[in-house]
Amino acid sequence: MTSNTFNGRNGHKTPFIGKQLIPDSETLETVTAEAPVVTPEIEKEKEAPPKRKRPNGLILAALGVGAIAAGGFGYNYWQYASTHQETDNATVAGNIHQVSSRIPGTVSQVLVDDNQLVQPGQLLVKLDPRDYESKVQQAAAALENARGQAQAAQANIALTSQTTTGKTTQAQGDVSSAVAAISTAQAAVQEAQAGIPAAQAEVRLAEAGIPAAQAQVAQTNANLENAQADYDRYNQLYKSGAIARQQLDAAKAAYNVATAQRNAAVQGVEQAQAKLASARVGVAKAQSQLAQAQENVTNAQAKLAASRGGLQQATAGGQDTTVKRSQYEAAKAAIAQSEASLKDAQLQLSYANVTAPSAGRVGRKNVEVGNRVAAGTPLMAIVDNQYWVIANFKETQLEKMRPGEEAEIKLDAFPHHTFVGRVESLSPASGAQFALLPPDNATGNFTKVVQRIPVKIVFDQKSIQGYESRITPGMSAEIAVEVK
Repeated sequence: MTSNTFNGRNGHKTPFIGKQLIPDSETLETVTAEAPVVTPEIEKEKEAPPKRKRPNGLILAALGVGAIAAGGFGYNYWQYASTHQETDNATVAGNIHQVSSRIPGTVSQVLVDDNQLVQPGQLLVKLDPRDYESKVQQAAAALENARGQAQAAQANIALTSQTTTGKTTQAQGDVSSAVAAISTAQAAVQEAQAGIPAAQAEVRLAEAGIPAAQAQVAQTNANLENAQADYDRYNQLYKSGAIARQQLDAAKAAYNVATAQRNAAVQGVEQAQAKLASARVGVAKAQSQLAQAQENVTNAQAKLAASRGGLQQATAGGQDTTVKRSQYEAAKAAIAQSEASLKDAQLQLSYANVTAPSAGRVGRKNVEVGNRVAAGTPLMAIVDNQYWVIANFKETQLEKMRPGEEAEIKLDAFPHHTFVGRVESLSPASGAQFALLPPDNATGNFTKVVQRIPVKIVFDQKSIQGYESRITPGMSAEIAVEVK
């Protein structure tokens, strides 16, 4: 019977036949049978070298090497696949500058051919410039006309301004003098008006003093009569010797005093009357001064009115100057407009020369001499030497992808050359979102589809040396990005 047993030393099960154990391939590969019959031929075969075992060893060695190689390849592939994301949905992109005419015109010269290398600013196409040269001349003539009108308006401003300034200055001086004269005359009127009440008060005072002086005269006359009667009586008595000389002298002195008092009272009346007359003269004088001052006010007001009329005339001259200044400003505006028209005409003329917007090669040239082109008509395209790759990765491949990671680029046009680049940026939306008709998943017929996200990969300039003129936009590419 055949059975299995467990070898505790190496942990493997080994089959055996009868009582002899058969180890596995890791120990000893020998199989024996139960008690074989030993013959001389068998002994000779045992003594001879085992020739049949050599091929088995070579095969096993080859299989071991193959297994090692396959394991190494599998490990390397696993390592590579775990650190790289690949896609063959990639194309080369570049800047394609569409060249068109900015103005309508007739093509007079075409200076480049298809696939020709051009530099920035190089002349590509010339349009017939004669129509635009005529417009430039018209704009220049209009500018000179506007400048002449501005110079004439400026000269008129200077002349009118000088005349108006002199008249205005004189009129303003006359107005100021008239105003000052009115102020002086009004002050004199006020002074005269204030003097009349004072003079009238003097008259009333003088009139009040006359009755008092007359009463004083009457009193002194009475005293004089009494003193004269006493003197006459004492004189008669003295002559008769009835009284002494002394009494007569006293009566005479009293008479003289009464006479002097009467004379003084008479003079007081005369003075009061003279004072009244003087006060009345003062009132008349004050009234005359008031009338003169009022007349001066009237004259000053008339002079002020005349001065203001002159000032208005001068101001009218100033308004004329303002009009001249407005004409000058309008002339300057016309100059600015003419200069702008001239610059626009010159700019339109410059557009007759169509130049290259950048360095690159000419493509899709569709213009010939004699063509009538409109503004915006495409003439050709310039493809510059700045290239990059747009790789459309599945959204499931972007988990570890970041800008700045290195990438290997293989172009179908150059299958034996590997280019080097780096991830510059990831698109902000999937390619489907930028399609003309984006998908609408809210219709009820939703089917989940793995989306593609465009990733921009730029070339390393050193890796494309010698290939600059051979790489073109639209080439197919295969991309492998090393992710971390």
